[in-house]
Parts: sequence; C-alpha cells; structure tokens
Amino acid sequence: MFCASDLGWVVGHSFILYAPLLAGATTLLYEGKPIGTPDAGSFWRLIEKHKVNALFTAPTALRVIHKEDPKSELLHQVGQRGGLKQLRGLFLAGERSEPSIVVAFQKLLEQHAAPGAMVIDNWWSSESGSPMTGLALRPDLGVANGKIPKTRALRAKPGSAGKPMPGFNVRIVNDEGEEVENGTMGNIVLALPFAPTGFTTLFHDDRRFYHGYLKRFSSRWMDTGDAGMIDQDGYVHVMSRSDDIINVAAHRFSTGAIEQVILSHPDIAEASVVGIPDSIKGHLPFAFVQLYPSAKTASGIPATPSREFFQEVNALVRDQIGAIASLGGIVQGQGMIPKTRSGKTLRRVLRELVEKAAEGKYDAAVNVPPTVEDPDVVGVARRRVKEYFLQQAKSQRSSNNSNTTRSEGRAKL
Repeated sequence: MFCASDLGWVVGHSFILYAPLLAGATTLLYEGKPIGTPDAGSFWRLIEKHKVNALFTAPTALRVIHKEDPKSELLHQVGQRGGLKQLRGLFLAGERSEPSIVVAFQKLLEQHAAPGAMVIDNWWSSESGSPMTGLALRPDLGVANGKIPKTRALRAKPGSAGKPMPGFNVRIVNDEGEEVENGTMGNIVLALPFAPTGFTTLFHDDRRFYHGYLKRFSSRWMDTGDAGMIDQDGYVHVMSRSDDIINVAAHRFSTGAIEQVILSHPDIAEASVVGIPDSIKGHLPFAFVQLYPSAKTASGIPATPSREFFQEVNALVRDQIGAIASLGGIVQGQGMIPKTRSGKTLRRVLRELVEKAAEGKYDAAVNVPPTVEDPDVVGVARRRVKEYFLQQAKSQRSSNNSNTTRSEGRAKL
C-alpha cells in the first residue's frame, strides 16, 4: 500500500506504519511531491514499479496532478502498458473531495486499474485515530477466516465521504445541539462514547479537551468542528469546517458546496471560497480561482476577471445553488491558494486577507500557521487581493464621476 501522507499526520503514521504492520502488507514510504519530481506522473510510475494495490492521498494531490496534466497523458502512458492493473483502490482523505475530481479518476481507474477498482473518500480527524466514515472495498475480507461469500462494496457517491465506520456514531445537529432531518446542513458531531481509537483527553490537559470538544454541546455530543449533512441513504457529506459556513442574509452556505459548483467551469483548476463582509447581507461568497495553464495565462492575467468570465461563473452558482448565493467577487490567478503540508486549503488565511483588504489594510499581518507548505503563496495571494481591491476602488470612482457628469448634463438641459 502507498500512503502519500506526511508520516507525522494521522493518516500518515496510521497507514504508512501501523496498518501495514497489522495487515502484513508491504508499505511504500515516499519523500516527494505528486508533481515536479520530475513531472505529474510520479505516483503512477511508483504504483507500477512497486505493484501498489491501494493508494491513499489527499484530493489536493489529484487536483495538482490534473492541473499539470489535464488530459492525464502521463497516467495513460503507464496504464496502457499495464502498469496500473494491480491497483484496486484510490482512497482520499484530509479535505472535501469534490464530485468532479472523484468522477474523473473513477473513469481512469475503470479504464486502467483492476476490475472493480474504486475511488473511495474517507473522513478522518487527528482525534479519531482511524476513519470515521468511508466504504469498505472488501467488506468480507478477514471475516470468519474467509468462510463467507465475497461481498460487493457499497456504491460510492461522489461528494460523499461514505457511511459511518464501526465505532463512530455520526449525527448532524443544529447550533442548539438538536438533531436535524436527513438532507439538512448542520454541525457534524459524534455521540459518546468515543471510538477506542480516539483521544480521551489531550496530553496533561483535560480542561482543554473538555473546552475544545465537549463544552459546546454540554457533553452530549463531541464537536468535530465540521459541517455537513447525512443524506436519505445514510451517506455522510462533509462540506466544510463549521467556521467556513457563510451566512448570507440569514441563509447558511457551505464554502465546499460553492467551490464544487465553481469547479465545474472548464477553465478553473482550483477554487477556494471565503466570506467577504457586506453591509446589507452580512457576508457574500468571494472566490479565489486558479486557472488551467493555457496560452491566455502564459503572459500573466489580471487579478480581476473579465465581465464575461465573472458572469459565467456566477451563472453556475445561481443556477445550481440559488441567486442568494451569488458571488460578491472573484480573484483569479495561479499559485495563490495556500495549503498545509498535508494538502488542506488555508481558507482562514485567505479570509483574513480579504477582510483586511476590504478595510483598506492591504499589507496588514495575517495569521499563517507553521504547517503552511509554502509561505510565498500567501504573498502571492496578498498581492492578487490588493490588485483586485484597488481595481474595484478605481472602477467605483470612475462610475461615480460618470454619474456626476451625467447629472450635471441633465441639469444644464
């Protein structure tokens, strides 16, 4: 098995070290990136060379691979010579997996990997120590010494992280801690007692454990800090962190749901949505979008997109989510969405940049965690945000001057 996580993260030491030892499996420890080593085909060549059966990585890795190799030519090269035929599962964790990336790689597995190979999303946390939701690729494996018939895996739902795993009682509740109906967005919590693999406290800090995980819902539920829903079939959809919910005119929207729609635009390789303050609606969704490399982007692009591009993206959001979720703005560019070393998008950093820029504080300090993969990306984001807001201010002044001129003209008539 090949887990492409950092060994220091929960998925890393669990599936690079402990799980292979428990299962008697060969483990592949890789010190490198999915791209630039030397290209976007590194993972596929490693799978071929070491005959990997299961790959575990973050959705971000698939996004950057797809961005660098949008036609999957490097994957096809390995697949066409049979290099992926032993791959049975592509497992994802660490952040939300948008349906488009799951569907794209599922089609590639069906073309080149082992029969029945699946893309399976999982939902983890450091506190859980093991997957809280997911799907078993071989539900019968290891049960009754193989004396039961082979059982097919449950079908995967792109955009869902599967169903609760044994030991985890997953519920969705409102801010008052009351359970909500299936299909309703809310806070994802765990009913107690916690699973045996999970934390029971923090090292020498019971008080912090209580305040961080139990106090919010009066010890009735364990707060995961995530927001999402459970659909009518019992599949869990983790949409975003609870603090990534945007409140627009008393309507709660998940940043993950909006990003999912934006990513359906053919020119957009990656997107991150945060809230921008608005005097009327409280907040508006504001998108950072990274474009696929092309002749248009080779010579550089402005931070502010064209009116046509903005309208195209906004039309997708209005059609698929609703007019109330219309974007308040888009910053476009490349290499400007900061991530942690484990591949998680640092939306909080982007949100701080936007909030400070809205106040004219373009160069104000923001809180960048030490886990950031590349601090320079934050600088790129800052410059793009500053360029965008200065352009908006210039356009507003121009519009005001134009209106004043027209008013004076009408007065003279």
